[in-house]
Amino acid sequence: MSMILRFRMLSDENDAFLREYEMPYDATLLDFNDYICRSLHYDSDMASFFLSDAEWNKGREFTLMDMGFDEDMPEEMADQMPQYMGNVTLGQIMHHNRDRLIYMFDMLAERAFYLELTGADVAQEGVRYPRTSASEAAAPDQYDASAESSDRGSIFDEVMSEFDDFSDYGSDDYADDEY
Repeated sequence: MSMILRFRMLSDENDAFLREYEMPYDATLLDFNDYICRSLHYDSDMASFFLSDAEWNKGREFTLMDMGFDEDMPEEMADQMPQYMGNVTLGQIMHHNRDRLIYMFDMLAERAFYLELTGADVAQEGVRYPRTSASEAAAPDQYDASAESSDRGSIFDEVMSEFDDFSDYGSDDYADDEY
């Protein structure tokens, strides 16, 4: 029987949002992306996974688009290049409880979900995987951050509302510079 990895997914846009997913150990990140999109009723347009440390800092990127790999590229540069989701299994990158991924579903607005590995078990006989084992609250709107169901406002909006205009930031001394 196959191993199953359990993930908890949270959103910083809605504190009540929660999903718990159970994914086969040998599923690719592309499989995981497709399942997340189906479960949230999102389009699979442009998304990336990022490895994350304990403070949710982004690490290596895994993309929907195969960026190609140049055989002549120095190894240290190749290690920094984004990898195609379809070439990486969950088992290759998730090894310990509390390992983390960031799922960036809106690249332009940098909106994301935060995934944490919460456990691993042997697949239960007669259960179909992948599956959603827990679901709380509606997911944020994929394209309209202002349509979110959260009571919290944006920190950007709060800070900017304190200023009547942007003249507080000083003049634009370089507007007429010639190059």
